[in-house]
Amino acid sequence: MTGAPTQLMNDALQLLQYLIVIPSFSKEEQQTAACIMHWLQAKGIETKQAGNNIYARNLHFDERKPVILLNSHHDTVKPNPGYTRDPFQAVINDGCLYGLGSNDAGASLVCLISIFTAYYDRTDLPFNLVLAATAEEEISGSGGIELLLQDTAFREYTAYSQSWSAIVGEPTLMQLAVAERGLLVIDAYTEGVAGHAATQEGVNALYQAMDDINTLRVYQFDRVSPFLGPVQVSVTSIETSNKQHNVVPADCRFTIDVRVNELYSLEEVLHILQKQVRSRLQVRSLRLRATSIAEQHPLVQAGMRSGAMPYGSPTTSDKALMPFPALKMGPGDSARSHMADEFIFIDDLQKGIDGYHALLQNIIAYE
Repeated sequence: MTGAPTQLMNDALQLLQYLIVIPSFSKEEQQTAACIMHWLQAKGIETKQAGNNIYARNLHFDERKPVILLNSHHDTVKPNPGYTRDPFQAVINDGCLYGLGSNDAGASLVCLISIFTAYYDRTDLPFNLVLAATAEEEISGSGGIELLLQDTAFREYTAYSQSWSAIVGEPTLMQLAVAERGLLVIDAYTEGVAGHAATQEGVNALYQAMDDINTLRVYQFDRVSPFLGPVQVSVTSIETSNKQHNVVPADCRFTIDVRVNELYSLEEVLHILQKQVRSRLQVRSLRLRATSIAEQHPLVQAGMRSGAMPYGSPTTSDKALMPFPALKMGPGDSARSHMADEFIFIDDLQKGIDGYHALLQNIIAYE
């Protein structure tokens, strides 16, 4: 690599500290976008912007070569009420760096940026590298990776084609998240007939909804993923428009959260569930699809040669919005994401840099 490992580690730590002190809630990432752009430009790297998304390509970009996209996000959730530390103070204590976004996904982002700078001017790469620090991941917003991949200037600059693959930086303890659940949020509507509760008139829509909820509670999908297990269905909220104690409700609405494995399409799951219930089902979005990358893919094989192991991730990331094979991998622990007093172990930054470097080197070695 160009640059000593110690320098890459120091760079990653310093940039992460800079990012932590800048509030960057989803849709409000202008300042972190500017920080990342200035950081890359100070390294002599040509950098471009689309919305709050920052991107760059390696110096000796060759349109004849395939592209590996190095992607992570710089937006954060809002700090939860349990914080005992200032979420915007990048404090190092006892081998840990504290601060909002340090684990999810600041550590992954700065490690990918460090690796990109190290490989930026190499002339011997059998692939191109494109770096994308993107926005709105935490809300699955349309102004993040989805906007970038559709941006005409980005597509022309990076010779966008289907010969792409991606490393998506998210906290996975540097293991290989080869499969990821999709998300289907469904609004269910049940219609009854209003009546007086004292005379047992009408048709109680709430009771009809409860029958459907019980059906959904016990329903089991046939296909079980070796990485993600079965499709999971949860009813998470319920309400009627009626607020009076003596009126039989004429309508009821409840929300269904469905975590879909890679063996079903979202449309297929919706169709199956509609057949099980009388309520009318209306899906909010079909964007966040379950994804998988074949174990035979060069990215996965390279990671396994480095000693990392494949697994299925229960969480959803920007991987769901990429129309090409993507491997989710990064330093930090997903269990610490969105927790109070979020932190990353300083050692995890070195593990991230080393792990990404080993993965790319294994690809080069087997080309």
